[in-house]
Amino acid sequence: MNKTQIWLDADSCPLQARNFLAKKANELNLKIYFVANKAITCTNNAAFEMIICEQTKDSADNYIFEHVQENDLVITKDIVFANRLVEKNIACINDRGTSFTKNNIKSLLEDRDFDLQIANCGLVKHFHEGYNKEKLFAFKKCFYTIIEELLSRQGMPSE
Repeated sequence: MNKTQIWLDADSCPLQARNFLAKKANELNLKIYFVANKAITCTNNAAFEMIICEQTKDSADNYIFEHVQENDLVITKDIVFANRLVEKNIACINDRGTSFTKNNIKSLLEDRDFDLQIANCGLVKHFHEGYNKEKLFAFKKCFYTIIEELLSRQGMPSE
């Protein structure tokens, strides 16, 4: 079994979540990759590997999908991409504290499609909702749950 690695679909991940991930990956001695089509930073000086992909649609998603392995963890907001990962049996969460699973992904895709239909009709305007302490806390809680499960499969400590 391969050692757990963390893959971050980094384009839209908030700085607070990126800083947390890089710090925790370093503490757990796990490799972490920030994948995006431009350079993404951290402000806490934690080590991570930046992978810059082409500036084409889904290039970062496709890169992660091609390189992720069993027992890795992917962080993404993209529900369509998350569905591909779930189908491949890859652990996947978002930066808001949702774990994407076979039990919830279809419902989340349906909700996403419905929201897009409403938005396309002009009934709801999309807005940037921000990232606050509550969302970061929910993300951390979800991350700890999933990473503990992945590391326990390998007999590795999570603290």
